Amino acid sequence: MTEVVNSQPLERLVVVGLGLIGGSFAKGIREKGLFREVVGVDLDAESRRQAVVLGVVDRCETDLRAACEGATVIQLAVPILAMEKVLAQLASFSLGDAVLTDVGSAKGNVVRAARAAFGLGAVRFVPGHPIAGSEQSGVEASNAKLFRRHKVILTPSPDTDSQALELVDRLWRALGADVEHMQVEHHDQVLAATSHLPHLLAFGLVDSLAKRSENLEIFRYAAGGFRDFTRIAGSDPVMWHDIFLANREAVLRTLDAFRDDLDALRDAIDGSDGRQLLGVFTRARMAREHFGKILARRAYVESVQARDRVFEARPGGVLSGSIRVPGDKSISHRSIMLGSLAEGTTEVEGFLEGEDALATLQAFRDMGVVIEGPHHGRLTIHGVGLHGLKAPPGPLYLGNSGTSMRLLSGLLAAQPFDTTLIGDASLSKRPMERVARPLRAMGASIETSAGGLPPISIKGGQRLRGNHYDMPMASAQVKSSLLLAGLYASGETSVSEPASTRDHTERMLQGFGYPVALGDKRTALVGGGKLNATHIEVPADISSAAFFLVAASIAEGSDLLLQHVGVNPTRTGVIDILSLMGADIALENPRHAGGEPVADIRVRAAQLQGIDIPLELVPLAIDEFPVLFIAAACAKGRTVLHGAEELRLKESDRIQVMADGLAALGIQAEPTHDGIIIEGGEIGGGEVWSHGDHRIAMAFSVAALRASATIRVHDCASVATSFPNFIDLAAQAGMQVVQEAKS
Repeated sequence: MTEVVNSQPLERLVVVGLGLIGGSFAKGIREKGLFREVVGVDLDAESRRQAVVLGVVDRCETDLRAACEGATVIQLAVPILAMEKVLAQLASFSLGDAVLTDVGSAKGNVVRAARAAFGLGAVRFVPGHPIAGSEQSGVEASNAKLFRRHKVILTPSPDTDSQALELVDRLWRALGADVEHMQVEHHDQVLAATSHLPHLLAFGLVDSLAKRSENLEIFRYAAGGFRDFTRIAGSDPVMWHDIFLANREAVLRTLDAFRDDLDALRDAIDGSDGRQLLGVFTRARMAREHFGKILARRAYVESVQARDRVFEARPGGVLSGSIRVPGDKSISHRSIMLGSLAEGTTEVEGFLEGEDALATLQAFRDMGVVIEGPHHGRLTIHGVGLHGLKAPPGPLYLGNSGTSMRLLSGLLAAQPFDTTLIGDASLSKRPMERVARPLRAMGASIETSAGGLPPISIKGGQRLRGNHYDMPMASAQVKSSLLLAGLYASGETSVSEPASTRDHTERMLQGFGYPVALGDKRTALVGGGKLNATHIEVPADISSAAFFLVAASIAEGSDLLLQHVGVNPTRTGVIDILSLMGADIALENPRHAGGEPVADIRVRAAQLQGIDIPLELVPLAIDEFPVLFIAAACAKGRTVLHGAEELRLKESDRIQVMADGLAALGIQAEPTHDGIIIEGGEIGGGEVWSHGDHRIAMAFSVAALRASATIRVHDCASVATSFPNFIDLAAQAGMQVVQEAKS
């Protein structure tokens, strides 16, 4: 571990109170050798004896004054209600420059007691609260590693001595703790909700049930859920008695709010209000995981803990048989949005349970929409109508989903409440002014952060007016955002595109019964209508199918059938481009599902030829270009792409990252400002990096079919969130891609 304190040990640490927390702190610090001496103070003689025998401290003192003489740091680990008395004692001593800190779980009364005792001298007091514990208690349970990967909250005041704060912060970090700083009042309110209320409920529930005449049967037949929840009722009663009295005001505020929610649940049961119950239960089921993911900035779908997930793609393979790729992400997003705004209940089948679509799902749950599922791709959305959304309790976290952020910007621009849209580190680097600017022209009050990046702040209560917008760059997301805003605007909202883009929003609006006028690269609607619930069958995503279209085209002897793929003409650019290159692709059993054209796609191996990609096809294949670059690398001759500058603004700079990867595999690839020039050739093995971009990771996995040696693709964790079963489907089809075992 990196040194977190001075290389020379500090003089003396005094820990007052040798219970689990104080003992574990003392033992951890002593094992690190951060002080010349660690001294313990405790009223219990056996605790003092055990502390020395177990190596928790170097020695113990019974006299507080003697122990603290010459101390560098004094930590108070006594019960909260005893803190005032101990602080008053310490104030009567000559402590010099000693730094004081504590471990109490309520901070307001401790801070007040320190100020009362020390006056201006309280600047050397650093209040702290380690959020860690154990089923065991007492000094004999001391564990030097107790605080590793646990939160420790420090609550300094504005006048706290900065050097004292830094020292206490470093000591906790030396024990492996994750240290955060927080205002005292905020800490006490947060802990009242997250720790104190659950303990109060557990104590109260067990006590209430134990007093009943049938108490033996209740506990005899209690299931695991009851035991899990009430486990914390086995905590130290005296300690929790102190905590509740010390944090009285914050606990009462939290308890009152919970009592209101409990009353609402009782009313729902009494009134047979299934919708209210379902809303609470569905939100609760997902909330724990959702907020945990936000805090960890992880994907919604659990991924490997290691930062670098590596795919090992082995040479060779023949694709055959029949597979079905996951549901279309674009349609999955829109099904949630329009289903939530519809009147009635919308059923969705084939929903893509990936990170991005789940981000949209949670956003609407946060705005009061009851959504059942997803379960095996099925959703039931209980729509609230165009004007039924409620203010979310906080910012809407959208993970890495640019579609969610851009489309929601338009939809939320006319709501009566304020909203803030945030995302992960990758999404926070993607441009949002392209949506914000035309929305402002409609009357929206919407602000992006520095450089036109997220977060996005939207002020509610604005009256939008219809407007015509000539898009400078083809973008289905911008078009869709403006159309969603147009649902609420007075008059007509219309959008003209320089080139056709995917029309899922227009098709789905019509499927929900909303009139949309379609012209040559122009789309218009009039605000003030309504959406009627419907049934949606999400087809397989052609963007996901594209990897297998290319794979079967370049692997000699392949004959593969892709089932139930969406073949919306605004999305089939990948098929058109591959066909121009000489691919053998046929659409079989064409049909419609939920207003979208679908077909089974048969693809056989063929010798591809390099081409100049027609400009009009570029926006129709913008997401599929990474794997099309692999097709170009396997083709005879040169492939030239222009007019695709948007590729530089995706999850990565896809032009540069693909060019670098192709070069590493021996393919000549020259990036340009708006495209790339690729000379087909022999693909070698080697190491490539996807830069966390799932489409690039999968594209280079496909390249191995024609490689002379294994290709190792780094940074592939994002594949698990966007195409969770890619490796399984690849193996089923005949590819040889495995996830490399962690060392």
